[in-house]
Amino acid sequence: MNIIVSIITGGIAGWLAGIIMKSSHSVIINILLGLAGGAVGGFILRLLGVYAYGFLGNILVAIVGACLLIAIAKRF
Repeated sequence: MNIIVSIITGGIAGWLAGIIMKSSHSVIINILLGLAGGAVGGFILRLLGVYAYGFLGNILVAIVGACLLIAIAKRF
């Protein structure tokens, strides 16, 4: 059940990050970046000592990570 929630969270975050960053990538690519962004954002924030709790916290962490990955993807 946890993996399904993670996929849904990452998908929503990727879609929102694509809108925030005005990404020219397809929605599918943004969703995939959101999935990876959730992991990257969670890792970076844990290194900083910040932890997300609940669905909204996880969405925000994933959006931050996805925005970071979209910015990196735009450079290449």
